[in-house]
Amino acid sequence: MSTTARQHRVEDNGQALVGARMRQFRKERGLTLRGLATQSGLSIGFLSQVERGISAIGLTALNGVAAALDRPVAEFFHTDDEAAPPPAPTDDLPDHFTLTRAQNGATEYVSGQITYRMLSDRGPHLVLEPMVVHIAPGGRREEAYGHAGEEFAYVVSGELLYEVNGIEHRLYPGDSLHLRSSTPHRLYNDTDGVTTVVSVVTPRLF
Repeated sequence: MSTTARQHRVEDNGQALVGARMRQFRKERGLTLRGLATQSGLSIGFLSQVERGISAIGLTALNGVAAALDRPVAEFFHTDDEAAPPPAPTDDLPDHFTLTRAQNGATEYVSGQITYRMLSDRGPHLVLEPMVVHIAPGGRREEAYGHAGEEFAYVVSGELLYEVNGIEHRLYPGDSLHLRSSTPHRLYNDTDGVTTVVSVVTPRLF
């Protein structure tokens, strides 16, 4: 896809790529899976499955792994011959305005069954991460995970099973939820069709 459209998409091998990059970065830092599990708050078994391409990892959980490995999240989706996005400017609180036209496309990241379409450009000191999330049916359930920040989800189409603190909630089109992300949570599409969700999380993932 064209650079001018700022489209970065990882196809069917996206899950394997994320796992391979995780293993690479972990070994570069001299960390064992146990060490990474301790620092990220995720289990050894789950991290092992992600590294082997067996399980997908959501962006918020990957953000914790990236912090533990001192790497930007975006680097987990780029192969060595792809250029990473330029760093955001560091001016103090400049004005920021983003208009993303549907026909111009937007940056997309794919991890397993989930495609994340970013809805705004990068900018310094921004807090919100707005996304349209497409969740394909099937796949393994991601491990429940808590992290700093807040999370909002609005179901546009399909159904979504959202587990919060061990309790499952089924969301239908028009339903939404808002939670402090420190509460362990996970989502899953157990239907036969794609579920589309508008999601806003803090802090920004990229």
